[in-house]
Amino acid sequence: MADERFSGNPLRDPTDRRLPRIAGPCVLVIFGVTGDLARKKLMPAVYDLANRGLLPPGFGLVGFARREWADEDFASRVHEAVRQYARTPFREEVWRQLCEGIRFVQGNLDEESSYGELSATIDELDQLRGTNGNHAFYLSIPPGLFETVIRNLNRSGLSATDRGGWRRVVIEKPFGHNLESAKDLNQVLSTAFPSKSVFRIDHYLGKETVQNLLALRFANEMFEPVWNNHYVDHVQITMAEDIGVGGRASYYDGIGAARDVIQNHLLQLLALTAMDEPISFDATNLRREKQKVLSAVLTPKRPDLHAARGRYAAGWTGGRHVVGYVEEEGFKPTSTTETFAALRLDIDSRRWAGVPFYLRAGKRLPRRVTEIALGFRKAPHLPFTATDTLDLGRNALVMRIQPDEGVTLRFGAKVPGSQMEIRDVNMDFGYGDSFTESSPEAYERLLLDALNGDGTLFTRGDEVEASWQFISPIHEAWADSRVAPFLYPAGTWGPEASKELLATEHRMWRNP
Repeated sequence: MADERFSGNPLRDPTDRRLPRIAGPCVLVIFGVTGDLARKKLMPAVYDLANRGLLPPGFGLVGFARREWADEDFASRVHEAVRQYARTPFREEVWRQLCEGIRFVQGNLDEESSYGELSATIDELDQLRGTNGNHAFYLSIPPGLFETVIRNLNRSGLSATDRGGWRRVVIEKPFGHNLESAKDLNQVLSTAFPSKSVFRIDHYLGKETVQNLLALRFANEMFEPVWNNHYVDHVQITMAEDIGVGGRASYYDGIGAARDVIQNHLLQLLALTAMDEPISFDATNLRREKQKVLSAVLTPKRPDLHAARGRYAAGWTGGRHVVGYVEEEGFKPTSTTETFAALRLDIDSRRWAGVPFYLRAGKRLPRRVTEIALGFRKAPHLPFTATDTLDLGRNALVMRIQPDEGVTLRFGAKVPGSQMEIRDVNMDFGYGDSFTESSPEAYERLLLDALNGDGTLFTRGDEVEASWQFISPIHEAWADSRVAPFLYPAGTWGPEASKELLATEHRMWRNP
């Protein structure tokens, strides 16, 4: 049986590490090419892949939007985006080859006739570029339009594979806004594409440091034996941003931190942290283990005790004064959308029974950082006097996802001198210090995986539903509550209510 992960390029042996993973001939269609995501991430990622030799000569890029552009106009916009945002140096010969396969289709997402024009353009590229009917559709559009595009791809026959080749769809988050809408979206997707052809993209899973979590756990015998409730006291997962929500009112208001970040990014990090060892790291086995963890997350019976939310007020950050959330342009003074959310959750499994997981995400915090921290239990017996260990805390293993990518191990060591004084010290590993290769941008890795049919780093439908199964009751409780989100000054680590989640169990947040 052929390996599905590399069906995009059947000539390549996936076990040969000497050969790069090059995509096979294909057409990539981007819906919403005029948006920031396409301009800053997707089009530069396409060029970077081509520049690294990971796209074949038989490659086509089609933009779909309402603008009255000719092919040359769209190519000019792609050129501008590449010049401004590409990670690799610009090379004219690479651009010329890529440019030969660039096309633009003017159309409306809700008009069936536009999809007929799109089909004709793709057919032309199949003939001219030898793309063999292999087509990927990237939905870089507002989530409210996902179903519209999927239904039209289905009606127009663009999602069908009866003419040969493969068809895939790549969907940006959010995957629904609650459990019911996520189920509805999954149902619509299933009418147009088989599950193996649906790629729900979470760019956090494309980060090298997230993938290194798997290497850290399963390639090193020193860690996995203590990765359980016998040794781990609790786990903290933090995603902090120092920016506000300015300019994103149309998207963020009504969404909030829990839906925007925790439901996808942080619960995916939790799944990778807590899952059992998969049989192998192919898409099926890895995603099966993640789904087991997410389905074992217990829904809190008292959201008022296990969840906290906040909204930033005016304050100081980065040496400058900033306005509060409701003073940002486009936001209503009566808005109750949270910009900070913190949750305490439990996993109903033998490995993690009794170990609380604390998740938090927020804007206008003191610094930008994402990390996973395992706090270990204290030694059952310390053969020292009480004064010897006054400055000794818990051992900790911290995986820094961004921006200072690496791993920190905190442990106790004796202070030089005649006295037995033990103090916490850190042992640091930094990616930039240990590897000369620069990490590819997350969208490069994920785009290449989608074109190769490798779903390992993408989210499965049942994972999405399991995540909403946990988050939706919390949002419903917040909606029913008459208590507005607690305020916290910009530049601080969130509202006092978030500290109480840990303080009631004699713990405290790590503040990086």
